[in-house]
Formats: sequence, structure tokens, C-alpha cells
Amino acid sequence: MTLDPILLASASPRRSEILSMLGIPHRVSPADVDETPLPEEDPVAHVERLARAKAEAVAARHPGGWILAGDTVVVLDGEVMGKPVDEAEAVTMLLRLQGRGHQVASGLALVLPPERWPGASPSGSGGSPGSDSHRMLSGMLSGVEITRVRFRSFDRATAEGYAATGEPLDKAGAYGIQGLGSILVEGIQGDYSNVVGLPVPLLVRLLEMGGRPYRFPDH
Repeated sequence: MTLDPILLASASPRRSEILSMLGIPHRVSPADVDETPLPEEDPVAHVERLARAKAEAVAARHPGGWILAGDTVVVLDGEVMGKPVDEAEAVTMLLRLQGRGHQVASGLALVLPPERWPGASPSGSGGSPGSDSHRMLSGMLSGVEITRVRFRSFDRATAEGYAATGEPLDKAGAYGIQGLGSILVEGIQGDYSNVVGLPVPLLVRLLEMGGRPYRFPDH
């Protein structure tokens, strides 16, 4: 059975790579939305709101199909840490994170084709310990996954050396756990794929709730 491709509302190569690894057919159609946090906005509410906004933006351009959007942030002391604008800001972020624990929060939103709306469940069952409740509004399912990460202690030279590689510049919190940034990590509690940028367990749950259960690819 050939499944319709999912439109990925993201330019993130990591999200696309994860979908490809899972064998989920998809096409990329990035969304352009204002990612500025609202005043007093909780980080969990922030990532879910942005994921839904991105999905809605792409749905307006491509109505009627499956659309997946996501947003990932690093949270330290309740503060959202986005992507650094340059190497200097990356170093500052890394030095704040070193020797401490932080959270990685990812929001996912899945737009369902209209024919799937009546049969979709409005709430999830079970779920992982780090996941927020799932919601369905106007043909869209969404949820949040949270993973706890702890950095080892390191000095400024290490932060500057890593920042100079360029890897931190397009990543929330200024590090990529799937790359050289793994050198900075001491431990992780929760879903690894969430830290990369696309929480696979949450994605699978949303697909199941939307009537498109995951199937392993044929080989």
C-alpha cells in the first residue's frame, strides 16, 4: 500500500533525515512564522503553539493533505534558549549550559486530511512520561515531548572550539547531540530523537491517533 507523502513544514535537515530513516514518504515545504515567545509564555505552550502555527501556515498553501510541523527549544531555568545568531552567542549559551541539566522541549503538530477528521481520537492513551497531553483541534493533532539532558563541565576554550566548527549555529541551545555536540553531554533522560529535533515516539502516537499507524518499511 502506497501512502500519500507527508508535507514537512520545516527546513531542518535532521527532521527530514529522521522521516527518511523511518521510511515515511515526505516532501519539504518550510513554514515562515514569527518564533518570538509571547510574554510570560510557558516553554511547553510555546513549542506547541509554534508547531501548530507552522502547520497552519503550510496547510493554507497546501490544503487537503498530511502536514507535519515541529518546533524544538532548549529550556534552562525556565528560559527558552533558541538558536544562536553567531559564534559569540553560541559560546555564551554553551557556558551557561555546562555542568548543568536542562530540558529539551519539542512540539509536534499533525494536520489530517479532511476524510480523517471524523475518525480521529481527541485524546491519547498512555504516552511516555515526558510527553504532554495530546490535543485535536480543527483537524490537527498536537503534543509535546520533554527530554532532560545534562552537560559535563568544560572550559571556555572547549565552548569556543565547538562554536568555531559552525555546528551550533542552526540548533536550539547551540548544540547538536547527534554530532560533535555529543562530546559535551554527560547524560540524557528521555527520548534521544527529541533532542535531535523530531520525537519519534510522539510522532508515532500522533500518526496512530490520526488513523495512519506506522508500518516498518519493506526491504
